[in-house]
Amino acid sequence: MESKESSLGTPSAAASNAYAQGLTQFQGFWIPSRSVPTSSIIAFQKYFQALDDDIIVVSKPKSGTTWLKALVFSIVNRHHYTFSNTPLNSTNPHLLVPYLDIHLYKENPNPDLSTISSPRLFSTHLPYPMLADSIKRSNCRIVYITRNPFDIIVSLWHFFRFMDDWSVEDCFEMFCRGEEGYGPFWDHALGYWNMSLEKPSNVLFLRYEELKEDPVAQTKRLAAFLGFPFSIEEEKTGMVNQIVDFCSFNNLKDLEVNKTGKNPGSIIPNNKLFFRSGKVGDYVNHLSPTAVERLSNILEEKLSGSDLTFK
Repeated sequence: MESKESSLGTPSAAASNAYAQGLTQFQGFWIPSRSVPTSSIIAFQKYFQALDDDIIVVSKPKSGTTWLKALVFSIVNRHHYTFSNTPLNSTNPHLLVPYLDIHLYKENPNPDLSTISSPRLFSTHLPYPMLADSIKRSNCRIVYITRNPFDIIVSLWHFFRFMDDWSVEDCFEMFCRGEEGYGPFWDHALGYWNMSLEKPSNVLFLRYEELKEDPVAQTKRLAAFLGFPFSIEEEKTGMVNQIVDFCSFNNLKDLEVNKTGKNPGSIIPNNKLFFRSGKVGDYVNHLSPTAVERLSNILEEKLSGSDLTFK
């Protein structure tokens, strides 16, 4: 399978910045080839066989992925572990809900996934059109989380400064061109937004800001979608609040594994990079009003015709 030209057109001089950041145009999107070789994506698309009870966490990077993985793992496994012996105390969420493309199919083009207990928990940053056909045909559940793109830009800039000497302005310009990892942002979000409308029992569309604003209500919504709803007794005894508290940014950040640990094989030098701020609206401290207006206009144009909006 050959790399295809994206909807952005023929790579221009402007696109050279994307290539400098280790991005490759593939099947209509920009892929961070430093961490995700196209060969691993092809292998995933060809060999992965979804099961109906699989749960797949999907996001653009820096949209709340780590938090959502912790919540999903805790909800699904709440009858198997207590908060004192949960693997989250000693293992980063990204290892408990592994990436299909970044980890599993990168290490082995056709891994044996049959020994993973049900329901299997996986994750990916890939856009909907790039998912394996078996996922689209199955009855598995996809949980997609998105975030205000202005905050994503700032978070991306902070996150990858260990690797590249680039400014927040550089990150902003790439984002406006749709040349960020797994971008364009608008195409990525629209793909899952449309599928959540078409198949609401299989695709749940979450917003980071709503999860921050009312984590208890959103966690109950998430659990119901996953097929693991909280019982009346669990709600009375505070189970929902306990999961929310355990998976909170401050608690996860303070766990030793997330302060000093490093995920094996990852290009990320340490786990603490996954826990910087978690704040909503931090972009106002980094992006000018003119920049915000410019990207707002781009989003309005790209998302026109849909009901998807970002405040």
